[in-house]
Amino acid sequence: QDKGTKMTEFWLISAPGEKTCQQTWEKLHAATTKHNNLSTNSKFNIPDLKVGTLDVLVGLSDELAKLDAFVESVVKKVAQYMADVLEDSKDKVQENLLANGGLLEQQCQAEHKFCSSSLDTVPFLFIFKGVNQIDNDLKARASAYNNLKGNLQNLERKNAGSLLTRSLADIVKKEDFVLDSEYLVTLLVIVPKLNYNDWVKQYETLAEMVVPRSSNVLFEDQDSYLCNVTLFRKAVDDFKHKAREYKFMVRDFQYNEEEMKADKEEMNRLSTDKKKQFGPLVRWLKVNFSEAFIAWIHVKALRVFVESVLRYGLPVNFQAMLLQPNKKTMKKLREVLYELYKHLDSSAAAIIDATMDIPGLNLSQQEYYPYVYYKIDCNLLEFK
Repeated sequence: QDKGTKMTEFWLISAPGEKTCQQTWEKLHAATTKHNNLSTNSKFNIPDLKVGTLDVLVGLSDELAKLDAFVESVVKKVAQYMADVLEDSKDKVQENLLANGGLLEQQCQAEHKFCSSSLDTVPFLFIFKGVNQIDNDLKARASAYNNLKGNLQNLERKNAGSLLTRSLADIVKKEDFVLDSEYLVTLLVIVPKLNYNDWVKQYETLAEMVVPRSSNVLFEDQDSYLCNVTLFRKAVDDFKHKAREYKFMVRDFQYNEEEMKADKEEMNRLSTDKKKQFGPLVRWLKVNFSEAFIAWIHVKALRVFVESVLRYGLPVNFQAMLLQPNKKTMKKLREVLYELYKHLDSSAAAIIDATMDIPGLNLSQQEYYPYVYYKIDCNLLEFK
């Protein structure tokens, strides 16, 4: 199959064992491959779990639905944050989202072993606590890293932008200024390029006591030049006022080596910190994405088990199967599955086209089919 027809969506379904569960599996496989490979299928092995009372199962079914939604939200948060941190292309992110060192697909197809063989004590709390911890850690780590990133961006912004606002620490040098003079001061003026000839003609006469030929172009951006000019302190107000009339903007700037050095050091420090934190953060995201994803598939497996027992009854006799549909033939796959399993449910015929809610069926949460069905959507990133 070419990549284009592969879905990042899986359908986890189960059907009752025929004479044997193997037969159920073969029947499904034959039906989906007969029509040009509607899906890639594999058995999804769930260990036999001890079943409590019906009431317990109904309660578990609700709890698992909530747990499923919570774990999925954390899986997606970790994946999305990985995309933010890598600030990179979609492929790079998907590459890094390997569950347990194997691709999502492989993880979905792995066997699911539980710490306990009894459903009553299945480690709900264990799964919830583990994933909740990941969620909390992610918040803390993301907050620290985003803070650092934000501070660095602010500084970078200060070092870019228009000459009216940007930091001049990297632009001006000590020799551009007359310093430590009781009478003289050097001003920095932003001169629009269109008005530069006017500046050259006018600046010496904008006020009294401007030092002749004291102006040089120190820097230019797209629209303007940054020029210096030296004059007597007492003429500064007059000069500023007059300059404004000609659209020459005097920038409020005192040359202060210490301050500029501190700015540069701060920028270097933040940049180094960000680089230092990047590697460990990506490693943490990889490991914890994998943990959360595995927990999510565990929850799906438990849901299939509980739902299958509730639907098909005891003794436990069903086959869980994982289907990866082909994009172009999903509708056809649904029809084939419906034909295969419509006999399981007398009301299914009425339900299949009904869009209204039917009492007792949680249609709002999950589409209803005569077989047990859960979707695992592995497209975890919403790229804006």
